[in-house]
Amino acid sequence: MRTRYVKTGIDILMTAGLLLLMGYQIWGEEAHEWIGTGMLVLFLAHHILNRSFYKNLTKGRYTPGRIVLILIDTLLLVAMAAQMYSGIVMSRHVFAFLPFGKGMALARRLHILGAYWGFLLMSVHLGLHWNMFLNMTKKKLSFTEKAKRFSGLPFLLGVFISLYGVWVFLKRDFPLYLFLQSEFVFLDYGEPFWAYYLDYLCLMGLWIFVAHYLTKFLKKPRKNKNKNRKKETGL
Repeated sequence: MRTRYVKTGIDILMTAGLLLLMGYQIWGEEAHEWIGTGMLVLFLAHHILNRSFYKNLTKGRYTPGRIVLILIDTLLLVAMAAQMYSGIVMSRHVFAFLPFGKGMALARRLHILGAYWGFLLMSVHLGLHWNMFLNMTKKKLSFTEKAKRFSGLPFLLGVFISLYGVWVFLKRDFPLYLFLQSEFVFLDYGEPFWAYYLDYLCLMGLWIFVAHYLTKFLKKPRKNKNKNRKKETGL
């Protein structure tokens, strides 16, 4: 039980850390590096606590949902590794003592790719596990019959957030950086704190929403097959 809470706590801190890291112009270079170092520690702790995931890779059936999950997790691992390596190479504060004199141009490219792909993939990763969060919420909260009438509101809210997230995705030039069409990221130092993070929360919400309902779609055929089997066997 305690391990589950520790895992959840680390996941929440990593999500918060990711959002903080995307706001480089708000926090400044030195704070950015320290937050990145914290993310490295949390990232390692996350993988140590979830090491059973790797042990079970050769076990069980590979359903479409499981294949998607492993693919996303593998790509996320690559993106985070690229971001952390490049961050250490370019460090001027936390890791300045390390003897990295060359490779700055490559590190800058890797850092942009790692940051933007990492944000997108981590959001998708959260969406693939969103049912766990929803189930935990349902256990903690008791819903009255009156409240159940408004059960469709979260979906409508998700649609609204996702539509705004699509606009943010284009406004913030994500395609430009995801495919490295520019090696320099435009930073608006005069943008209000709340406006910046509202955009990024909605952008994260977009990919959580897409991944969550993709998971539901991938699970549907399996449920139907199970129902048919029950009818055939009379169970």
